[in-house]
Amino acid sequence: MEHTGEPMELRDQTWVVTGAAGTIGARLVDDLAGAVGRLVATDIHPPAVPDGVESVVADLRDQEAVAALLAGAYGVVHLGGIADEADLHDLAEVNVVGTYHVLEGARRAGVRRVVYASSNRATGCYPCDVPVHPSMPPRPDGVYGAMKVAGEALCQLYADKFGLSAVAVRIGSYEERPADLRQLSTWLSPADCLRAFRAAMSAPAVGYACFYAVSANTRGWWSLEPGTALGFVPQDDAEQFAATVPDAGETMRGPQGGDFATPEYTLSRQRH
Repeated sequence: MEHTGEPMELRDQTWVVTGAAGTIGARLVDDLAGAVGRLVATDIHPPAVPDGVESVVADLRDQEAVAALLAGAYGVVHLGGIADEADLHDLAEVNVVGTYHVLEGARRAGVRRVVYASSNRATGCYPCDVPVHPSMPPRPDGVYGAMKVAGEALCQLYADKFGLSAVAVRIGSYEERPADLRQLSTWLSPADCLRAFRAAMSAPAVGYACFYAVSANTRGWWSLEPGTALGFVPQDDAEQFAATVPDAGETMRGPQGGDFATPEYTLSRQRH
């Protein structure tokens, strides 16, 4: 990771947000409306957008449609894709090939920054007692996590080979408030989520970087340092909700992915 200079200004830039009809995408579009010069929100279904935001229906599997979306854009936040464990063939087609289409479209169009929505599930097989840094080898907890690792690798490739600036954001457990013992470690508040993506968009010159988008949780497992270096300083802590979480007095054991890391979670979603 290399970065220098001052944070980039967004107000005169054109940004595209894929997956804009999703939970995080819709909230990010609302946050960015009026903050960037031109904002294009796209999804496979028509995203509802605020006034002044362009709404475009596009399928990530359609390479030319993706390329057309990125023409003239300064940057793209790539949130689109299947958002949980699914059949490997579907995940590969949408999450990996779709990410390739975004990166290749960005290369062709001269896009300056790609922000890739990765996941904590890229490292979900690390034990709970092991602090994890993004520089450590991936240990995905399922096919979904493995496809996110593939997307990160493509971002690294496009940074190294083609000079594209790419930031992979490993999203934690995005919820209004933590709901279980695992989320006391992995919770990402809505406000900190927006802080993470704003930082990834506006960080000074970056080749390739990867950081965890997670709140400043007292019980957190993941290093915050790489995000801090890019300007992401989370403000919330899941511990403030611990009294409302069942079994909050227990210590979580086993893989950090919890139930996501069980064989059944993956096998039950594969076509046989």
